[in-house]
Amino acid sequence: MRRTPVQERSLDTIQQIYAGTSALLAEMPLEQITTSRIAEAAGISVGALYRFFPGKQEIIDAIAVRHMDEFRARLQKILLKSLLADGPKFLSKVVDAYVAFLDERPDFRAIALGQHVSATAKSQQTAPGAGPGGLVRLFMVNWLGVKSSASLDLKLRIATEAGERLIAYAYAQPTVEERKKVLAEMKELLAAYLF
Repeated sequence: MRRTPVQERSLDTIQQIYAGTSALLAEMPLEQITTSRIAEAAGISVGALYRFFPGKQEIIDAIAVRHMDEFRARLQKILLKSLLADGPKFLSKVVDAYVAFLDERPDFRAIALGQHVSATAKSQQTAPGAGPGGLVRLFMVNWLGVKSSASLDLKLRIATEAGERLIAYAYAQPTVEERKKVLAEMKELLAAYLF
């Protein structure tokens, strides 16, 4: 963001930009979305949009980060209700929750599966302790007694990268049943690697 909104009117403008962009993401490929289209969908001028964001990528990143923060908060609630001491079952719950979250939010699904998040934003979300990988790390260290180390962080980074690509592959399948098969195989693969 170019500047942090302070006034309520500015906060409303930011929300309009997010809502307009999310609506467009649910309707069309990201490549067809321009700052002009975002401004029109948000009901604001292009100049008003540029007061807060230097371009489309920064808006996409902000939406992705907001969704990941929301998902992490939701996941924490889900996992606290069912304290598991079984790594593969825990991982399965994380994957199932993420897939359900993607199904509920077509805008985030378009961003996440299309690999449209900038390298900077992605790096922040996949850093040790951040995003779903951070929760898996916390589980492994606190519940399974795995030693916190750079080696563990690398393993989680690799598992996150592989998981993202396999989830995108699962969504590319022609039927829901075939998607479920790919996800089941992915869970087995990642569980064997991590646990």
